[in-house]
Amino acid sequence: MSDDRIHHPRGEPDARVGLDGQTIRKHLLEVVARYTGQSSLQSGVVLREGTSRLGRGLSTDHQQAVLTVWNDLFRTGLLGWGYDLSNAEPPFCHVTERGRETLRHLSRDPANPDGYLAYLGTNAKLDGVSRSYIEEALICYNSACFKATAVMVGASAEGLILRLRDTLVAVLEEKGSAVPAKLKDWRVKTVRDAITSYLDRQKGSMPKDLGESYDAYWTALAEQVRRVRNEAGHPSVLDPVTPESVHAGLLILPELAKLVSDLETWIAGP
Repeated sequence: MSDDRIHHPRGEPDARVGLDGQTIRKHLLEVVARYTGQSSLQSGVVLREGTSRLGRGLSTDHQQAVLTVWNDLFRTGLLGWGYDLSNAEPPFCHVTERGRETLRHLSRDPANPDGYLAYLGTNAKLDGVSRSYIEEALICYNSACFKATAVMVGASAEGLILRLRDTLVAVLEEKGSAVPAKLKDWRVKTVRDAITSYLDRQKGSMPKDLGESYDAYWTALAEQVRRVRNEAGHPSVLDPVTPESVHAGLLILPELAKLVSDLETWIAGP
């Protein structure tokens, strides 16, 4: 319920409230951020203030949806019960280390999918395939399905790399230049290495800012996301993926998407 649009019992969306899990989570986290570190961070306080932002007269279905999202904040490790050992029981609660990291960048953190997608969209061009994987990754992340998140993030990153490959191949063919065979390989890592080899040879003609970004981020960003994705898909230990590594991958993805967009613009030329 927390990640799907909330409906009336007869199945029609509530146009007046427009309530969904992402909206609920955003408002609850904003209230949590206001009271972080205070003993007044209590379930009743957050729920009252959070629901007041969502509108008056919420139906029972909507109220239960709010409670579901509230419980998800504990289940996914952003909040823990108790303020201190003298107030260790509900309604007192506290923000965990993971929760504090989320709140530092709430406007664009993966815990706030709308803000994350808005930030991503302002920094990079997204094709439909990559965006669909990112949207599913955010659903998985906020459902604490971290292995699934890693796979979705990796697939999105691979989609960006293949999109850059397609742009490069199209430009080379248009110019009548030879297209390296490895650019058409079915293995994404082989394609990425072929792109890297080509861009390394052309780096001297890149604008200074783009060249510096390429040097600093291209291999590191693509490899980090690939590594986490492979650990999820081919595990060698019981818990191959941690919430922290997946969170880092989601934060890295916008930087990779921006770099791919900038490289595409440069490769395509004026």
